[in-house]
Amino acid sequence: MISKELLDILCCPETKADLVLDGNTLVSTDKNTRRRYRIEDDIPIMLIDESEKLPMEEWKEIMNRYGKNVD
Repeated sequence: MISKELLDILCCPETKADLVLDGNTLVSTDKNTRRRYRIEDDIPIMLIDESEKLPMEEWKEIMNRYGKNVD
């Protein structure tokens, strides 16, 4: 499990946007890139090439779930 302290300092390596912890992934709050980074053995894999770009609707659902602005 990623600690709150680590989550507070991590950001999207592409846009420097905040991240939200969603299950076993970290999701960028940046609407344009919508990157999702996986976590393996409690280690975030913060490589852009290994991230996934979420469809807009899925990204919006995740942001709404965590009270983040989608506009």
